[in-house]
Amino acid sequence: MSPEHHNELPQPRFGGLRLVWLVVGALALFAGTVGIVLPLLPTTPFVILAAFAFSKSSPRLHLYLAEHPRFGPMIADWSAHGAIAPLYKAMAVTMMAAAFGLSLWLQVPSRVLLLQALCMGGAAAFVLSRPNGPR
Repeated sequence: MSPEHHNELPQPRFGGLRLVWLVVGALALFAGTVGIVLPLLPTTPFVILAAFAFSKSSPRLHLYLAEHPRFGPMIADWSAHGAIAPLYKAMAVTMMAAAFGLSLWLQVPSRVLLLQALCMGGAAAFVLSRPNGPR
């Protein structure tokens, strides 16, 4: 969409709720961006959450994400099919396993390992249960 069409995008109506969605989107995008370099955070679910939150708060930020060269394909696959590409699935599960392995190697307390196993196991199950996207 060209810049002159941005003014035609619908604006959310509720000011306070719009701000909440904007903050959720910003935090999710930050976590997803950190997840690119830090194996503790899976990028794809956070970027999808950011796109959803921005669709509720800022059409311009949503459009920016949807057209972004790195994040746009993830969002398009999710929007069209609820899908995550096999490459992104493999990367997410590998990074979660690596983070858990690092925690084992660092001998973190058992309760932390259990919490990590539950959270990462749930996230991995969700990611792997999604249909395969075309990329």
